[in-house]
Amino acid sequence: MAFVQPVTTNDQITVRYTRWIIANKFKVMAASLLISLGLGSGGRFLEFTNDYRVFFGKDNPQLLAFEELENTYTKNDNILLILTPKSGEVFSRETLAAVEDLTERAWQVPYSTRVDSLTNFQHTRAVGDDLYVDRLVRDARSLSPTQLEEIRTIALAESQLVRRLISPDSRVTGVNISIQLPKVKLDEVMEVAGFVRNLLDEFEKQYPNFILHHSGFVMLNHAFMDASMKDMSTLMPLMYLAILIIMALLLRSGSGTIVALVVLILSIMSAMGTAGYAGVKLTPPSAIAPTVILTLAIADTVHILVSMRLFMQKGMEKIEALVESLRVNMLALFLTSFTTMIGFLSLNFSEVPPYHDLGNITAVGVVYAFFFSVVLLPALTAALPFKVPRPVGEKTSWYSRYAKFVVARSRVLLAATSVAAVVLIACVPRLELDDQFIRYFDHRIEFRRSTEYMLKNLTGIYQIEYSISAGEPDGITDPRYMKTLEDFANWWRAHDEVMHVASFTDTMKRLNRSLHADEASWYRLPDDADLAAQYILLYEMSLPYGLDLNNQITIDKSATKLTITLEEQSTTQMRALAGAGDAWLMEHGAEPMWVKGSGPSVMFSYISQRNIEGMIIGTSFAFVMITIILIVALRSWKYGLLSIIPNVVPALMAFGLWQLIQGQVTMAVAIVAAATLGIIVDDTVHFLTKYLRARKEQKLTAPEAVEYAFTNVGKALVVTSVILIIGFGLLGTSAFRLNMTLGLLSAMTIAFALILDFTMLPALLLSMDTKRRD
Repeated sequence: MAFVQPVTTNDQITVRYTRWIIANKFKVMAASLLISLGLGSGGRFLEFTNDYRVFFGKDNPQLLAFEELENTYTKNDNILLILTPKSGEVFSRETLAAVEDLTERAWQVPYSTRVDSLTNFQHTRAVGDDLYVDRLVRDARSLSPTQLEEIRTIALAESQLVRRLISPDSRVTGVNISIQLPKVKLDEVMEVAGFVRNLLDEFEKQYPNFILHHSGFVMLNHAFMDASMKDMSTLMPLMYLAILIIMALLLRSGSGTIVALVVLILSIMSAMGTAGYAGVKLTPPSAIAPTVILTLAIADTVHILVSMRLFMQKGMEKIEALVESLRVNMLALFLTSFTTMIGFLSLNFSEVPPYHDLGNITAVGVVYAFFFSVVLLPALTAALPFKVPRPVGEKTSWYSRYAKFVVARSRVLLAATSVAAVVLIACVPRLELDDQFIRYFDHRIEFRRSTEYMLKNLTGIYQIEYSISAGEPDGITDPRYMKTLEDFANWWRAHDEVMHVASFTDTMKRLNRSLHADEASWYRLPDDADLAAQYILLYEMSLPYGLDLNNQITIDKSATKLTITLEEQSTTQMRALAGAGDAWLMEHGAEPMWVKGSGPSVMFSYISQRNIEGMIIGTSFAFVMITIILIVALRSWKYGLLSIIPNVVPALMAFGLWQLIQGQVTMAVAIVAAATLGIIVDDTVHFLTKYLRARKEQKLTAPEAVEYAFTNVGKALVVTSVILIIGFGLLGTSAFRLNMTLGLLSAMTIAFALILDFTMLPALLLSMDTKRRD
C-alpha cells in the first residue's frame, strides 16, 4: 500500500514530527523516562485525609454554622460503643458491671474528653434540703434485685437516657465517647479507631456474652479511609489485569500491550506526582484518579496502535504505518484529550472539594497520557518488533458490512434511536436525590453495618443541632426563654421521626423536682430566674470532672444547645424537617433565638442540591467550550453543531435508565455529565474526522465516507469503549457509593455513546449530506 501524501499543513507537520521522533527514538525514550521520574517523585508528598468535613467548601453555609456550634460548645465528634447482652437484659448485675468496666476503660481512648453511659449518668436526688448528685450505678456486682429494679425504673423514666444510651426495651445499651482530635497528625483517626477495636477485642474476651458494635462520627471518618483502602487495594490490580487481558485479546500484539502499559504507568505516575507537588490531600473520590486515568489513557494508545495495525494489514511497513497512523489520528487525539481535560476541569464548579481534586488530577493525567502517546509511544513502537499481521480477516470486514447495513437502514435506525432516547430522557425528571451519609458505604464497610444496627436497636446518628441564644449573659435562666425552649423541644418530640431530644430544660426540670423532695408534680421549669441560676450553680458544683454542662450551655450562660436525634431520613426529608424547625423558631422565638439548625446530617442533606446547582454551571461551560472547539477544529458550523446530539444525549439516556433501575442518586450524579462529556466526544470526534477525511481527501460520497469511517475507526471505537466501560464498571464495584454511582453511570453513558455513534450519528450524516449532490 502506498503512503498517502499529506494534504494539509498540519498533516505535513505531523509527518515531519513523527519521523523526527522515530529517528531519535532512544533519546526520546530516555527523556520521557527522566521527565516521568521527576514528576512521579512528587508522589512522596501525597497525604490522605479522612475528615468528612472535606466534602464541604470553606464557604459552605452549613459547614460555617456547624463550626460555629463546635467552637461554642465541646466538639461533637464521638464514638458510640453499642453493647447487646446475649441474655437480652441490660439491668442485670453482669451487664451493668460490664458497662461500668467499659465506661472506665473508655476514658483511656486517645483524645477522649468525655464518656457517657448508663452507669455514670449523674442522677440527682434530694435528702431533706440537700441535693445529691451521683452516678446511677456504682459497684454493680453488689446490687440487690431491689436496687436493680430501682435503677431500671429511674433509667427508663429518664428522657436523657432512653433512645440515647438505653433502648426502650432495655435490650441494648451504649457508651458514648466524646473525642476532640487535635488535628496535628494525619493518623489520629486511625489511632483512635485502632485503640477502640483493640479495646473491644479485649472486652469481648473478658465478657463473651455480649454482641458489640461501634459507630459515631469518628468511625464515619475512619470509614472514608477504609473505603479508599479497599478501592486502591482491589480496583487498581483488577484494572491492570483487565487492561492486560483486553489489550492482548484485541491488539493481538505483545509489543503493543507492553507499549500501552508503559504509557499508562508513566501517565498515572506523573499525574499523581504532580498532585503531590501541588499539596493535594487524597480523599475517597480523588483517590480513584489513578483508576480513571488508567481507563482514559488507554484510548489514545489504542487508536494509534489499531490504526497502525490496519495500515500494516493493507501492506505498509511498520514505520510508514506508524507515521500514517499519527497523521490520521493526531487531530482527533488532540481534540479528544483537550475536550476530556475540559470536562474534568469543569468539576471545579462542584460544591464538593474532593471532586475538584479528582477533576484536576484526572485532567493533568489526560494531558500526560496525550504527551506520552504522541512522544514516547512512537519511539517505543519503532524500537520494538511488531509482526506484520495477516491480511484483513472476517472481523475487520464486519465493519464494512455493518456500514452497508447502516446506509441501507439509516432512516429506521434514526427513528428507533430517537424514540429510545426520548423515552429514557423522559424518565430523568423522576430521579430522586438522596445523600444519606451512612449509605455512602456498602455493607462491606463495618461502619455501615454497625450504624444500621444502632439505628434499629438503640439510637440514631442523624441529628439537627441548634445553639439557641438568650440574647444576654445568664439569660438562659429567664423563665420566658426556658418556656420557649421547652415548647420547641416538645414540638420536636411530637414528630414521629424523632428518636430523642436533648434539651437543657430537661436538666432544669429534673433539678426542680429533686429540690422539692422528688415529688413528680414539681417536674417542671422553675418560674424564677434567680432560683434557676442557683440550681445550675449547685448542680455544676456537684458534677465530677469531664461530666460538666459545657456540652449543653455556654460559659457565660447566654445560650444552650438543643440536639434532635432522628430515625433514618432521606436528604429531602432532612431538609424539610430542618426548614420546619427554623421556621418554628422564627415564628415563636425572640429575635436572638432565630438560628438555623446545623450538624453533619444537615450539611450532607444540602450538599447534593448545592452540588447540582454548581455542576449545571460547570457542565454548561464545558459543553459550550467543547462545541466551540469542535466547530473550529472541524472548520464547520454544521458538523460542529451536529456533534451536540451524540455528545449530550448519551448522558441523559443513562440518567433515565438509572431512574428505572435505581430511582435514586447521590451527589455523584452531578459530576457524571461533566466527567463523561469529554470522554464521549472521543467516539464522535474520531468518527467525524475520518468521515470528513474521506469526503475531502478521497472525494467519496456520504455513504462511501460512512463506510470508510467504520472500516478505519470502527474497531478502535469498539476497543476503547469496551475498555472504558469495563474500567468504569470495575469502579462500580467500589465499596464507596459515590464512586460506585460515578463508575456505573459513566459506564452506561459510554455504552450509550458507542451505540449512538454506531447508529444515530451515521444516520444523521447520511440524512444531512445525501440531500446535496455528491
